[in-house]
Amino acid sequence: MSSLAELISIDRTSPVPLYFQVAARLEQLIATGDLLPGTRLENEIALAGDLGLSRPTMRQAIQHLVDKGLLVRKRGVGTQVVHSRVRRQVELTSLHDDLVRAGRHPRTEVLSLRRGPAPEPAAAALRLRPGAEVLIVERLRLADDEPLALMRNHLPVGLCDLTVERLTGRGLYEVLRSSGIQLSVAEQSVGARRATAAEAGRLGEARGAPLLTMCRTAYDREGRPVEYGSHVYRPSLYSFELTLLAR
Repeated sequence: MSSLAELISIDRTSPVPLYFQVAARLEQLIATGDLLPGTRLENEIALAGDLGLSRPTMRQAIQHLVDKGLLVRKRGVGTQVVHSRVRRQVELTSLHDDLVRAGRHPRTEVLSLRRGPAPEPAAAALRLRPGAEVLIVERLRLADDEPLALMRNHLPVGLCDLTVERLTGRGLYEVLRSSGIQLSVAEQSVGARRATAAEAGRLGEARGAPLLTMCRTAYDREGRPVEYGSHVYRPSLYSFELTLLAR
């Protein structure tokens, strides 16, 4: 394989900052698989010298990708490539399916599967009276054994047969489809907030770390609400993507 410096070209006449040119090229190499997860980069001094750049410029390029979750600095090891974020199109799919499509290996830990009173947002979304009994599912989703998301879902009681075994090996939407429930449309909101101590512990983040949030109500083909989900994601490993059309 060519040395990393041979794969990066610098245009010194371009108005694009040099650090950004390097970062963009490294990101491209990671996206195409030329730099695989676990690949160790040369140290900043060596890379800067090979590219004819200053060390601060090279450090800025590396830090840019560390901030995006594409590189990680490890004491005693150096700078390594990590898995890129899971980029999720805002459409009616499950996180399990998205991970499989992205070539990741999903794993689910079912933290809780129980009946309980519906909190107000879930009751309203499912068109139930406040406090009505619902099925509550709490799961930790991992990608390649790295914690990615905490998911809490509320479903009407008696909708389908949910078991820990079924939810451990499959996504919730796949279980619903196999039970004859045809999902049609969903209403969804995306936001952000700080992690609670419990969430931080489960996700391997610092308390108060920023998390992406997603709330979704899914409907079947008859327009019946069948699921209300409230999820949190690690932003260093996950992002939402939208396609916007001009009118």
